[in-house]
Amino acid sequence: MSATRKLERSDVCRVPENINFPAEEENVLKQWHDEKIFEKCSQISKGKPKYTFYDGPPFATGLPHYGHILAGTIKDIVTRYAYQQGYHVDRRFGWDCHGLPVEFEIDKLLGIKGPEDVAKMGIKAYNGECRKIVMRYANEWESIVTRVGRWIDFKHDYKTLYPWYMETIWWVFKQLFDKGLVYQGVKVMPYSTACTTSLSNFEANQNYKEVVDPCVVVALEAVSLPNTYFLVWTTTPWTLPSNFACCVNSKMTYVKVRDVKSDRLYILAESRLSYVYKTEAEYEVKEKFAGETLKGLHYKPVFPYFAKRGAEVKAHRVLVDDYVTEDSGTGIVHNAPYFGEDDYRVCLAAGLITKSSDVICPVDDSGRFTSEATDFHGQYVKDADKNIIASLKASGNLVSSGQVKHSYPFCWRSDTPLIYKAVPSWFVRVEHMSKNLLACSSQTYWVPDSVKEKRFGNWLKEARDWAISRNRYWGTPIPIWRSPSGDETVVVGSIKQLEELSGVKVDDLHRETIDDIEIPSAVPGNPPLRRILPVFDCWFESGSMPFAQNHFPFENEKDFMNNFPADFIAEGIDQTRGWFYTLLVISTALFNKAPFKNLIANGLVLAADGQKMSKRKKNYPDPIEVVHKYGADALRLYLINSPVVRAENLRFKEEGVRDIIKDVFLPWYNAYRFLLQNIVRYEKEDLDGKALYTYDSARHLQNMKDASVIDVWILSFKESLLEFFATEMKMYRLYTVVPRLTKFIDQLTNWYVRLNRRRIKGEMGAQQCIQSLDTLYDVLYTMVKMMAPFTPYLTEYIFQRLVLFQPKGTLEHADSVHYQMIPISQRKFIRSDIERSVALMQTVVELGRVMRDRRTLPVKYPVSEIIVIHKDKQTLEEINSLQDFILSELNVRKLTLSSEKEKYGVTLRAEPDHKTLGQRLKGNFKAVMAAIKALKDDEIQKQVAQGYFNILDQRIELEEVRVIYCTSEKVGGNFEAHSDNELLVLMDMTPNEELLEEGLAREVINRVQKLKKKAQLIPTDPVIIYYALSASKNAKKDVLETQAQLQKVLVNYVYMIKGAVKSEFIPFDEKQAASKRLIISELVDLKGVDLKLTISSTEELQLPTLAWLNVTLASDLQPRFTNSNKASILLQHNVNKEYITLSTLRSEVEILFGLYGLNYELYVVDQQKNVSKLQAIDKSLNGKLLVLTRNPDALRQTKDFVVDPAPFSKFINQPSGSTVFTENPKSHSLL
Repeated sequence: MSATRKLERSDVCRVPENINFPAEEENVLKQWHDEKIFEKCSQISKGKPKYTFYDGPPFATGLPHYGHILAGTIKDIVTRYAYQQGYHVDRRFGWDCHGLPVEFEIDKLLGIKGPEDVAKMGIKAYNGECRKIVMRYANEWESIVTRVGRWIDFKHDYKTLYPWYMETIWWVFKQLFDKGLVYQGVKVMPYSTACTTSLSNFEANQNYKEVVDPCVVVALEAVSLPNTYFLVWTTTPWTLPSNFACCVNSKMTYVKVRDVKSDRLYILAESRLSYVYKTEAEYEVKEKFAGETLKGLHYKPVFPYFAKRGAEVKAHRVLVDDYVTEDSGTGIVHNAPYFGEDDYRVCLAAGLITKSSDVICPVDDSGRFTSEATDFHGQYVKDADKNIIASLKASGNLVSSGQVKHSYPFCWRSDTPLIYKAVPSWFVRVEHMSKNLLACSSQTYWVPDSVKEKRFGNWLKEARDWAISRNRYWGTPIPIWRSPSGDETVVVGSIKQLEELSGVKVDDLHRETIDDIEIPSAVPGNPPLRRILPVFDCWFESGSMPFAQNHFPFENEKDFMNNFPADFIAEGIDQTRGWFYTLLVISTALFNKAPFKNLIANGLVLAADGQKMSKRKKNYPDPIEVVHKYGADALRLYLINSPVVRAENLRFKEEGVRDIIKDVFLPWYNAYRFLLQNIVRYEKEDLDGKALYTYDSARHLQNMKDASVIDVWILSFKESLLEFFATEMKMYRLYTVVPRLTKFIDQLTNWYVRLNRRRIKGEMGAQQCIQSLDTLYDVLYTMVKMMAPFTPYLTEYIFQRLVLFQPKGTLEHADSVHYQMIPISQRKFIRSDIERSVALMQTVVELGRVMRDRRTLPVKYPVSEIIVIHKDKQTLEEINSLQDFILSELNVRKLTLSSEKEKYGVTLRAEPDHKTLGQRLKGNFKAVMAAIKALKDDEIQKQVAQGYFNILDQRIELEEVRVIYCTSEKVGGNFEAHSDNELLVLMDMTPNEELLEEGLAREVINRVQKLKKKAQLIPTDPVIIYYALSASKNAKKDVLETQAQLQKVLVNYVYMIKGAVKSEFIPFDEKQAASKRLIISELVDLKGVDLKLTISSTEELQLPTLAWLNVTLASDLQPRFTNSNKASILLQHNVNKEYITLSTLRSEVEILFGLYGLNYELYVVDQQKNVSKLQAIDKSLNGKLLVLTRNPDALRQTKDFVVDPAPFSKFINQPSGSTVFTENPKSHSLL
């Protein structure tokens, strides 16, 4: 592949008006690839201090979504910035390759329903299928991640399936086991019957849905109380065959009531009577008592399956616990200890079960009842609900049944309902580590801090033992070998140890490789030890990545320990109970140290309607399509400049990405374009083309002694920003940095460039020009370095062009902006006083613009006076120091400053925002509205000063009230008033003839500039502008008056117009204009009058000596021999100068385009785009356009046909008076 050609100055000086950001990003990406810019970056920083970053591993079984792009962008910004700070950053990509996401895809693909299907197939074949798809989308991941501008190393990645990675997992587990932190037990866990595996609580929380489930009230007959029943309520009838107890709240009040219909005595919570009974007539209260009095009372089992087991431990009795609440059911909860976390805890505490008890679980791995529940054997639990309800009804235990709509967890992979089920598991002891976890967490810094202190901190305080095993196949096998009796256990911590113990050498650690390996017993004559079946939960694998990605401790031990903990990690807020947690647990257990120092938790990216993004619903735009449409930089900046960086949610809206282009990138690009245009002008006009502009920092510094205040301001603003940038980036507060960066772009483009246009264009002399060029260059050059981590493509594009103006040999590693270090703020250039003064000036200008908008008076039209009122004399002096900018920006003749509001008769009036306050205050609105309207001037001022309104004891925010400024008639004139609650500004809107005429002249300038822009001309292009005014014959009197006024303006203000457009501006002369090369001509409307503007080159137009005609093919005809559909034809013979015939013309076009045997028509288009069928050939055809078409409808789009003033094809006029074409058709050489 050929290397990208290096840019030269001649390539960049004529900057295109428009830029296709996505296309330019592709060009930059190609350069990065061809020149290995990222790889060189890492080479350049070798030997520098290390900045360590951990990349959380995603699964490659699905494509990246906005959440991945957001987290990846945050990581990219921080690591790029770390490099800019002088660090070496290893940026390795990681892949999560094991676990349920992969297995579920294979189960779907192969129709696997349960463990027996895998057994038939064989683990080797099953895992082989998993291995095939594990990196299904790896190429797409690399392509998308790279396209969004993230620099990360895919070649030196880590995958959790690599044997060396899995070996470290074994080492981690052995360390925990040897410390006594591992045990085997039972845990009630969210369980997916479709995937036949348990899930972590984190996974279970990912997919809650609103569902309708059956709910039943069941009567449990008391043993010692005649005709008395405990009423329990449940939404999972399928758990009732496993009932072992029921539970009440000791502090709640319970009642015994006589059920009128059945004459039974029912016990339930007093607060839940209205749930069980529709009316009070249906029951009679017999007793009231505290829940505590029910403790220990026995009842008869509703199903017989575990009655014997219950009798042995005195089960089927009333227990007491605070988890029972008054907000649902009957106030008595049924307990099936192995189908609910609270059930298990309460029954364990009551001694009904122990951690080593046989499990009461008549449900198999696929969610079907086993033979223990004889009446429902083989039925899927959810399907069995209706049969269980029927059985309860038949036995007389069913009091009522119905339906309830509630939120219920679904499997995030199979989208099927989860159940809670006891699962035998291997655990890591975490509960005893809670204080250590909190202590280690306190060593870390989080953005935002509230996530660490609240969400994460609360999770750590309630930390439970972690079930790390899964009864699955595709994962890292748990390295425990056990004897058949369970008396002998060996935990293997490495491949080498396994070989030493078993005599078998392996190079892979998956189940198909090691399940059959036996370890001889240490006791002579005893059978060998075999590995237990479970594999590790994939969260254990990803939580071990700090060690495993480095194959610690088998390799890189010193390097790892020198750089542990990591400097930085980042993922979504949903990882507080996922990866962030598992990282901390494992690191704390191993080293009693946090695994990272700094963390950014981002919020979730939702669809525009606030719903979760869903491929099925198609409620969000495809990320890569957004990148192709707007560019990766725009998407990155949109995501980073949003609430998600503060761990809040973002409703993704495509128009937000589009607005980044409009509001940030285009103004920024135009400022860069303006700089380069004026460098060209400076070289051409001020340096007479004898020298080139080069940025000289020493010259710039020297000139700053006499610099314009606006130069001092923008450099101060830049240095303040650098200081703020360094402080905030050090604290990882991206959410404060990005708004300041985008504000800086606004300050540069909408203020500095606007206020300095005349200086930069050289209208105030060469010295002022070079100073302003240096300032603009310096600011843009610094800005691309600051913005580089955020918008890597656009900064690269601009940097590679700006760097050409640096003195040769002064910059090391000039190939890329991403090799550059961030400049350090030079505080000596920070002028807070000037920044304040300019901010005041900007406020005055913005208030003035609002007042002009109110009167629909464009800035082009001058006004006579603006008055600024403020009590503070110092503030007025600061505004006065910048009065030239105020007068210029607002196009006003005079600035008056005052501290006396009363002198101008200004009074305040308050109007409530009817819509906002009406919705909020409802019934109180009328009274509050009247009170707001009745406020006097001094009362309004006091309320505004305190920052809000207090009306009738209601707090009303400032934005909910419109403060209107009124001026007294005694002031005279036609004043408009406006304020920001600090400054009060009045503007005299009284019109006069002189001001109106100047406004009209500016309107003309505006039209000319737009036309030059349309023609893609730059200021230094030598052109002549012709103008002509016209009005229709039947024009009204006012239009004719405006035409006369305009004619006067064009004469009286000609020098002002010429100076602004930098070109000759003269009345249209047909003969003179015809001798010049036409560039563009356009008819524009100006106050109802037609103004025709024609721009021509200053060069004399060379035309053929003989009459000629341009020819083009319409879209329905294609040339046969060349690629060109344009040509030129001489209408006269070279020798006798006679006009050719129509048949000769047809013959010539057929030869030129190869149109033999085709039927087509000939149409003529003139300069006014009038179309007519060609009838004859004469001198009237000279210079017109001939269009060939098979279908006249193709001529409807006449705007597509260019009537060029010169021939399409190159030609030479001979001394003899003849003309010869040197190419024909266009671009087809005849020489």
